[in-house]
Amino acid sequence: MSLHKLAKELDETARQSASMLEGIAEALEILSDSKLNKDASVRDAVQMIVIALQGQDRIEQRCHNLALATRQFALLPASTPQSVFDEIWSSLSLDELRLPALSGVAAHQNHGEVDLF
Repeated sequence: MSLHKLAKELDETARQSASMLEGIAEALEILSDSKLNKDASVRDAVQMIVIALQGQDRIEQRCHNLALATRQFALLPASTPQSVFDEIWSSLSLDELRLPALSGVAAHQNHGEVDLF
């Protein structure tokens, strides 16, 4: 798979992830109704949805960052020094992507919650 195709797939992943928010936002609006909101389980469900939406936002941002980096990598000749690749990584806005110590850190934690990264 070429790097350009990979970038396109990352963009599509971000688009699909963002499109699912419409249905989730509608459900959140229903659950936020003041008549329902008095039930503690509904409030808990609303909080869970909000946390999931924050995770989705990070996934979307991560995909866009990876797509951008992939496009930049695709433009570089094979003789490009490692420092140029490092500079591209360091320009990304999510620490999980640009700091090796944090990359994939959720996979190594036992916190009892869904792993987003």
